Amino acid sequence: MPEPTTTDDAVTPDTAADPVLTDYQQSIADYWNNKTSDQVNLALGDVDGYYHHHYGLGPYDPAVLDGLEEGRDQRIIDELHRLETAQADVLLDALGAIGPGDRLMDGGSGRGGTSFMANERFGCRVDGVTISEYQVGFARQQAIQRDRVNQVWFHLCNMLDTRFPPGTFRGIWTNETTMYVDLFDLYREFARLLEHGGRYVCITGCYNDVLGPPSPAVRAIDDHYLCKIHPRTNYFEALAANGLTPISVVDLTPQAIPYWELRARSSVRTGIEEPFLTAFRDGSFHYLLIAADRT
Repeated sequence: MPEPTTTDDAVTPDTAADPVLTDYQQSIADYWNNKTSDQVNLALGDVDGYYHHHYGLGPYDPAVLDGLEEGRDQRIIDELHRLETAQADVLLDALGAIGPGDRLMDGGSGRGGTSFMANERFGCRVDGVTISEYQVGFARQQAIQRDRVNQVWFHLCNMLDTRFPPGTFRGIWTNETTMYVDLFDLYREFARLLEHGGRYVCITGCYNDVLGPPSPAVRAIDDHYLCKIHPRTNYFEALAANGLTPISVVDLTPQAIPYWELRARSSVRTGIEEPFLTAFRDGSFHYLLIAADRT
């Protein structure tokens, strides 16, 4: 992977050593390292150069399905990407007042799309962390091409043990990545990394444990992504145990459904669309935004 062409010490924290991974974490890293040609992310990111690893929010424009068959699929892909970017904007809105002198961390940064959006919006430094070597290499190339290596950089790093100094960050976010880690371990590390009064924002899918164990549709999502979707209550238990106080909880489920309905009609559908729609509609799966402050 290319190294940053800069002498700014802040670009290279004490994360140089390879991350220590459990067997399960290594299997997840391998899964994403092999996702070098997945069109779900690449075709959408090619629309404007912001490569996301999350899903979308909001109603889609029905006009993309109208008109001639020729060009329809590209219209759908363009619209799916717009909805994914809208989701990232919702997350960034929840970070609150961030200034150019602040520093942010993207926990599970994927190919880096939201990290670049955050830097452009706030003018501050952003550090992305992921255990996928492929994702780090891709995102670093994006930083070099954008001439942002002094402002946005990506680290091969386990977000449960980042090796950044305590209190480094004003804000941290995770966007559909918490289902790969133990929440108590994660929020212990995030509480260490956040300055007092700093904010953590999470967008995640979680199963509705009021109804009991995960539904068949939720289990199908787990199997597809090799993840372990948490019950909703675990998020609030783990936040409270680590001094992170929720200030906003938003159920985004109704806003998430149109994205999956549209993706099911696209060339980048993978077959997981129906389990998502089933789980959202039967109430067994919720799509939440949680914003919590370190108190």
